[in-house]
Amino acid sequence: MRVLVLNGPNLNLLGTREPEMYGRETLADIEGRIRARAATLGIEVECAQSNHEGEMVDIIQAHRGWDGLILNAGAYTHTSVAIPDAITSVEITTVEVHLSNVFKREAFRHHSYISPVAWGAIVGFGSHGYLAALDLLHARAAEAATQ
Repeated sequence: MRVLVLNGPNLNLLGTREPEMYGRETLADIEGRIRARAATLGIEVECAQSNHEGEMVDIIQAHRGWDGLILNAGAYTHTSVAIPDAITSVEITTVEVHLSNVFKREAFRHHSYISPVAWGAIVGFGSHGYLAALDLLHARAAEAATQ
């Protein structure tokens, strides 16, 4: 099983960006936890981050044929049509993840262009959301293998 973890704009600043909202964990810390969990589950994982919408589309397209995508599109969640189009185009099972509970924030953050093309969404659980997404993708693959 192969899973791409893709983070969008400003997530490279985790640890120093609004720590009261996002905590003190850096993106490298989170990716390390993801890699450790993936190793215990026997999942090949690749982590990427970009502040550029087109580059995120390119990364998604480059992973056509992979089993899953864990996506925190950051602000592009609320603005991008190109990213969900890329997800649909490559037919990758996607779990949308947000560190904060976007529904407790500004009204514009309540709408996601990603959610309609995602298998599901995990919001508000900090970095635990990434691990939950990995566990859920693994469980989905295991269930599919028994059918």
